[in-house]
Amino acid sequence: MDFGNLLYLKEEISLILVMVLLLLFDLFCTGKIRRYFQLTACVLMAVHTLIHLDPMPDGQAFGGMYINSPILSVVKTILNVGTLIIFMQARNWLSRESTSIKRGEFYVLTLSTLLGMYFMISSGNFLLFFIGLETASVPMAALVAFDKYKHNSAEAGAKYILSAVFASGLMLYGISLIYGTTGTLYFEDIPAGIDGCPLQIMAFVFFFAGMGFKISLVPFHLWTADVYEGAPTSVTSYLSVISKGSAVFVLMMILVKVFAPIVEQWQMMLYGLIVLTISIANLFAIRQQNLKRFMAFSSISQAGYLMLGVIAGSAQGMSALVYYVLVYLFSNLGVFGVISIIEQRSGKVRMEDYNGLYRTNPRLSIVMMLSLFSLAGIPPFAGFFSKFFIFMSAAGEGFYLLVLLALVNTILSLYYYLLIVKAMFINSNELPIATFRSDNYTRVSLIACLLGVLALGIFSMIYDRISLLAFGL
Repeated sequence: MDFGNLLYLKEEISLILVMVLLLLFDLFCTGKIRRYFQLTACVLMAVHTLIHLDPMPDGQAFGGMYINSPILSVVKTILNVGTLIIFMQARNWLSRESTSIKRGEFYVLTLSTLLGMYFMISSGNFLLFFIGLETASVPMAALVAFDKYKHNSAEAGAKYILSAVFASGLMLYGISLIYGTTGTLYFEDIPAGIDGCPLQIMAFVFFFAGMGFKISLVPFHLWTADVYEGAPTSVTSYLSVISKGSAVFVLMMILVKVFAPIVEQWQMMLYGLIVLTISIANLFAIRQQNLKRFMAFSSISQAGYLMLGVIAGSAQGMSALVYYVLVYLFSNLGVFGVISIIEQRSGKVRMEDYNGLYRTNPRLSIVMMLSLFSLAGIPPFAGFFSKFFIFMSAAGEGFYLLVLLALVNTILSLYYYLLIVKAMFINSNELPIATFRSDNYTRVSLIACLLGVLALGIFSMIYDRISLLAFGL
């Protein structure tokens, strides 16, 4: 083995180093030094992100099981940025007496899931893909049940792990059928052995069912609302953005690379699932009063929009998908950042509690409003351009009716996003949420989200850069 190939794993090695340093800090630093734990975690994550901004060149290791390319490095960097923002937004929650002693576990578990996503993204073999998937899923279950003495968190953890085990079993059975019919697990070699026989179609269905759970596609979405509501808000935001974004990207890579010979079959399946996912999620979102459940159905709907880039199966679809994930990251984390800080300060998460919020906390209201406008796709915010590009990628492959249905659902989603804006700026409340000041970490994270929502819609060179790398995939 050429150990020089390990240089292609420098992002994974760097992340493991961050995890080890945080673990040592947690074990050996006490007293006044321990108050800098949050700062240390954020600084290490920021350094890890900055040193990998330059995309890695094409290469592979472990006999082709691990691959790398510039677009894969870009996706990992996007996940790094999201994780850093979540670390900053978790400040108040991790400072509570019941969770402060577990801060080290939170950082290590979160970075463990991120490491698993790295391996998923760079996998060139179903074996490494499944190892990465489980590396990401098992610590995530622990994060969902992090507040284990709270009934909702413990229930959410149980629902997540049971659903994840069932989904992983289905997926593994599908992978075994793929291996049985093609004789290989390497992504590059499998297409030569796929002829579209019924057994291979069934293998694809089982595999896709497992991935549908990770992405929260209808009808594999039933766990989402309960888990999002019961998990700590910082974990919920991580699930909604980082986990979902990586899973959708990996699914597209596998569909394009592995299942290209049966493209008509999987496009037909995706067509129906996209319509069902967006429509059902939007209808259920209108009925929600708990904002975490509301954002759960919002994230299911956004997953449907992400799948428009997947069904396109083109370089344009890939660039639109990556750009959409980047915009969605800033928009969704902006909303969850406001929900988190208000929940920590007041314990309120219902929509009616936000009535009159602008009178007492105008800055938080503005951040929330602009982030919701971006999620809804209102110009000139970045969410409008991300939806435009992903609609264009699907239309470019001839899915005009699908794009039309997605556009109709966009109008419906605008209605329920504006319900929150109406509550904050128009509805009256005799006892609104009290005025308070956010901590510095939360303020920086919300400013970063706000700048992302605004800047990504102005500077077109970001999409151009992603598009250039996607065409070189």
